[in-house]
Amino acid sequence: MKFSTLLIFLFFTQLVSSQKLAKAYESFKQDPQLKYAISSLYVIDAKTGAVVFDENSRIGLAPASTQKVVTAVATLETLGTKPVFVTTVKIRGRQVIIEPSGDPSFGSWRYAASSKEKIIRDIADQMELKGLNIISDTVLFTNGLAGKKEIPSGWINEDVGNYYGAAANGFIWNENQYDLVFIPGKKAGDDTGIDTAASGRIWPFIINECKTGPAGSGDNAYIYYIPGENKLLVKGTVPAGEKRFKISGSDYSPELSFLADLQKEQIKRGFAAAAASNGNIEIEYKYMSPGLDSMIYWFLQKSVNLYGEAFIKALALVNRDKGQDLGDSLSSISTEDGVDAVLSFWKQKGIDVNELNISDGSGLSPQNRVTTHAQVEILKYAKGRDWFPVFYAALPTYNNMKMKSGTIRDVKGFCGYHVSKDGHEYIFSFLVNNFNGTSSGVVGKMFRVLDQLK
Repeated sequence: MKFSTLLIFLFFTQLVSSQKLAKAYESFKQDPQLKYAISSLYVIDAKTGAVVFDENSRIGLAPASTQKVVTAVATLETLGTKPVFVTTVKIRGRQVIIEPSGDPSFGSWRYAASSKEKIIRDIADQMELKGLNIISDTVLFTNGLAGKKEIPSGWINEDVGNYYGAAANGFIWNENQYDLVFIPGKKAGDDTGIDTAASGRIWPFIINECKTGPAGSGDNAYIYYIPGENKLLVKGTVPAGEKRFKISGSDYSPELSFLADLQKEQIKRGFAAAAASNGNIEIEYKYMSPGLDSMIYWFLQKSVNLYGEAFIKALALVNRDKGQDLGDSLSSISTEDGVDAVLSFWKQKGIDVNELNISDGSGLSPQNRVTTHAQVEILKYAKGRDWFPVFYAALPTYNNMKMKSGTIRDVKGFCGYHVSKDGHEYIFSFLVNNFNGTSSGVVGKMFRVLDQLK
């Protein structure tokens, strides 16, 4: 009798939630900002799997960074939570020989043991101990493919030159980022200068069309870059009222940045530029990445696109039956190989891969199309795995709900989990494409719909 009463109660509360969602969602669709938009919302009961609300859940929409949950769950299930990437640096005479692993943490500021300052110091310390006190002048890779430059299919030129458009190739350093420091003018419309001494990398040729914007207007500058050419075009605005204003670009020659950072440390220590090469002396430095639990945390918390592209390539290597020794063979893996690995994984888990029409691992490409149904099924799968606490902790909190957000032009999305005040657990995905007006405006309206789950 008590069991029957509980079932009736659960059914009634679920019905009430469905009705509240339906009313809020209908109001959402009628908003002028959604006049030419398409949206999808799919919500299930996390415990029973029962559908609470369904609107357009089988229609593929651009997911933006909510797609990262697709990559993150496949990565945790396949590679686990422990360290998997190993990068080896050998110094022989003046040569720096790198055996890369596609590790996005190598030289990253996000982890104490991985910062570029620590790695460079550790390498220089070994050189001093061995008496190899000369300045390095060449970078080589154990696999020639490690230096190839690949941009994921569908990434637009406006993104590729900026920090969030950094691609994951065989060798990654400092998350393949550099800083460009501007000297804004005094008022809106003024030309800007570039402080080359303070910038993280020296470019032989920069076309600076970036202007000064209104005070407090923030970073509205975009870097345009063609890999293989030492040229930059910068457009947009940086705010007035700042002595210096920093933006970050994507580094498609990280090996040169690594060499420059090493040379700075060698010069600081008084290493000789003209000494004999000491070709018989060799040092070897090995770097092990942090655990994937830490890397997944930053991937989801800060939405680092680079990590998603590195992860899917690692999955592709495993998918090729080469095991989990992520050495220089990773350099031969393409983004398309990574996408195929992700789709193969989810097909084996029962997801219709036609609901995952993806071309990268991060969601940056506007060509991606994913259904809210597939995202919810993936989140439901994650909930039953032993690593779920790691995944759940990595999800950001928005609107007092644990969920991954996604934003590209005229696209906004949220997907995740929520426990209502009456103890009901929900899994949801909410995507909106082609809205008009501001992203911040549509976010508040999406939150009002999701508030019905509280």
